[in-house]
Amino acid sequence: MSATPIESGGPSAAKPSAGGRAWVALGVLWFIYVLNFLDRQLLSILAKPIQDALHITDGQLGLLGGLYFAFFYCFIAIPVGWLADRTNRVAVVSIACGVWSAATIACGLSRNFGQLAVSRMTVGFGEAGGVPPSYAIITDYFPPGRRGMALGIYNLGPPVGAALGIAFGASVAAAFSWRDAFIAIGAVGLVVALATPFLVKEPRRGGLDASPARAASAAPARAGFWATVKMFFSTPALVLAALGSGVTQIVTYGLGNFAVLFLMREKGMTLNDVALWYALVVAIGMGGGIFASGWLIDRYTRRSKTAYALLPAMSLALALPFYIAFVWAPSWPLALALMLAPNFLNYFYLSSSVALVQEEVRPNQRVMAGALLLLVMNFIGMGVGPTYVGAASDFFRATHPDNSLQIALYTLIPVYLAAIGLFLWLARVLGRNTPKAETVR
Repeated sequence: MSATPIESGGPSAAKPSAGGRAWVALGVLWFIYVLNFLDRQLLSILAKPIQDALHITDGQLGLLGGLYFAFFYCFIAIPVGWLADRTNRVAVVSIACGVWSAATIACGLSRNFGQLAVSRMTVGFGEAGGVPPSYAIITDYFPPGRRGMALGIYNLGPPVGAALGIAFGASVAAAFSWRDAFIAIGAVGLVVALATPFLVKEPRRGGLDASPARAASAAPARAGFWATVKMFFSTPALVLAALGSGVTQIVTYGLGNFAVLFLMREKGMTLNDVALWYALVVAIGMGGGIFASGWLIDRYTRRSKTAYALLPAMSLALALPFYIAFVWAPSWPLALALMLAPNFLNYFYLSSSVALVQEEVRPNQRVMAGALLLLVMNFIGMGVGPTYVGAASDFFRATHPDNSLQIALYTLIPVYLAAIGLFLWLARVLGRNTPKAETVR
């Protein structure tokens, strides 16, 4: 399905461009995404001191970062996406940032597992309104052919947020308390939420997709909720992109939520080591991978849409042997060196799937389609990954108390193979829908 432009979101909508206004909007939305992921990652970064203070198990940590968070994050994203497709998307992002920032402060004030669980679920509730509207805003500020790079830059938010969270969170926890890290980051988010409407203007929906003449004969300004849901789940390419991304996220979230605890408890790292060396590995590895994937997508999808699927499949195949070596490594310096490759290669799916979905749907369905993509991939990846790894670690701890997390992480190897298979299937579907003249030579 090709994108079809529609009329402006309203008389107050700003005419989008790929000039200065577009880059300011991208910068602000990127910084909000940094805060989004920083808030989300603090729990895994500070897992050890939180466990010591609140006396919670690996399984409970997995639920906090997995199923409990994902349930609210994924399912609230659907009504938020529907609302954002019909209202001001910038306002939705601003309100969402305020909600999750206040909930992050509440995490730092929690005194037991129950209070922390409620706070984390509220963080998920707020963060559900941040990413899908941002995808659509960026898509309406940048023309086709530049969206892969723009979305790739936007998707640098997670690695930068994770790296800053590691450096800041671990340093504050080592010097003061893990509670102070949550409170400080939440306070920054509240300030950014208030400033966003003054810095980012709502762009015209579909304004860069085609000429004004085509826009005049476009689809209605408001897409039906169920019509968009039906369109998404009846389009094989969109479903496979979501499933492939979700299975990949079982690995990325399963590893990401327990990597610091694994390195500290089973490899001997300290919080100060984590603040410096692990932060660098995440920033260089994950950040470099996401940026490179955006550039490669724009380059190779001009020849064939199959690149949206082949790039993630190849990157995951290359990552697998390095992942196995990382889990096996007998010392934390060697483990971190080996972890650079999986961190670089594991995230090619993200920009690929987001760009594919945004290109394949009509402008008035972009937020909702982005929310559906996040629903599927995050409920599978975020919901299953940390929850499974935490439960598996608790299970293996009875017989392997010194390396239960290592064994749990080994069990993610078949998940890599499943993700590769799904992206190859997607490549086959996209290949059937691509004219022969456009296939990669």
